[in-house]
Amino acid sequence: MKVEIIEFEKLTLVGLKISTTLSEDNTFNLWNSFMKRRDEIKNRIDDNYYSIQKYPDNVNMDSFTPITVFDKWAAVIVNKVNDIPDGMEVIYIDAGKFAKFRHSGTASDFFRTSQYIYGTWLPSSGYELRNAHHFEIMEANYKGPNDPDSEEDVFIPLKT
Repeated sequence: MKVEIIEFEKLTLVGLKISTTLSEDNTFNLWNSFMKRRDEIKNRIDDNYYSIQKYPDNVNMDSFTPITVFDKWAAVIVNKVNDIPDGMEVIYIDAGKFAKFRHSGTASDFFRTSQYIYGTWLPSSGYELRNAHHFEIMEANYKGPNDPDSEEDVFIPLKT
């Protein structure tokens, strides 16, 4: 799997948030609710969608379990924050270094990509995780979570 190390400036997004676990996995409900309301968000700068995860401070991926609670957002990027729709919130992704991977396949296949990132690549990369948001970008032509031809970019935060 190809890996690219990139720097991001601070990102500003607006979206819906839930607290969940891998065993609960309320992702479908989150995205279903968000997609019904996405047009309420003003000042979008592109047609991409962002799936954002914030894990507990200092979580070690070796100790991350299916019952570890984390926050998850469905969001879009904006260039100005005003008139936030009721029930939505602003999410800031701090500037910094990220490793970028490409996931191809269904959402149910995502665990293979995660296993590679956290179980193979990260331990041998010389990098450490930074305590920051992890996220995926799905472009406007994303085919959907059940389509085997779907592709999304996966970003994990790295210490510099």
